[in-house]
Amino acid sequence: MNLADKNFKNLCKEILENGYSTKGEKVRPKYADGTPSHTFYINQVFEKYDLSKGEFPILTIRPIPWKSSIKEILWIYQDQSNELSLLKEKYNIHWWDDWNVGDGTIGQRYGATVKKHDLINKLLNNLKDAPLGRRHIINLYQEDDLESTPGLYPCAMETQWSVRDKYLDMTLIQRSSDLPVANSINKVQYVALQMMVARHVGLEPGTFCHYVNNAHIYDRHLTQIEELLSREGQTDAENIRLILNPEKTNFYDFTIDDFTLENYKPQKPNLKFELAI
Repeated sequence: MNLADKNFKNLCKEILENGYSTKGEKVRPKYADGTPSHTFYINQVFEKYDLSKGEFPILTIRPIPWKSSIKEILWIYQDQSNELSLLKEKYNIHWWDDWNVGDGTIGQRYGATVKKHDLINKLLNNLKDAPLGRRHIINLYQEDDLESTPGLYPCAMETQWSVRDKYLDMTLIQRSSDLPVANSINKVQYVALQMMVARHVGLEPGTFCHYVNNAHIYDRHLTQIEELLSREGQTDAENIRLILNPEKTNFYDFTIDDFTLENYKPQKPNLKFELAI
């Protein structure tokens, strides 16, 4: 078991023992059968991992689709796209299909916002030109974009970047996190983004912080949570490493084939979770 497993299990226990429930309240999400999808939740969750010391935040108590996680981040920040056809044809990812707003996109969201406001290029340039600045921020929660089309509001909505000696530290801010389904996926993909940005600007990945304002467990996921809490995870999980091809330095040149995950042996079988749309 690693730090990510321990944090996950502790957070699940905290939610189940001391969290709040939306039962009896009006909620937006629904399951595929039309039933309102209620949650148990707590607010204001903070985790910190030192990547320079090998604290890679991936769960081992269940398999995490780490390649698909990184592919999604390439779609958002390299392709700067909101088109589902590109996501499916280039990366074979289909988990956004239910959020099609009717035109083959997820609306003016995520990659489309990155492109419209030139967010990643501004970040890369500013980190090179003024590394010690305290304004290195990418914010996907642009009100004019959210109001211009329908679509799911960004969950992983902001990153803040800070240079510390030879290290690039990064904080991911999420308004909402489906704990068993997406929380570890978001950690993995944003650490990959941190690694690519650090390489581009000549730094090393430092600390990765993850702040979640609402961490929740859906009411149809409780059986799976009980199973995950019973698992011990990988015995040598501290040796898991995500490696980025050392021969590349340009942010836009990296592909999924430039990432290698070493010594990842998650506990099986994997579990299925009914999505709330």
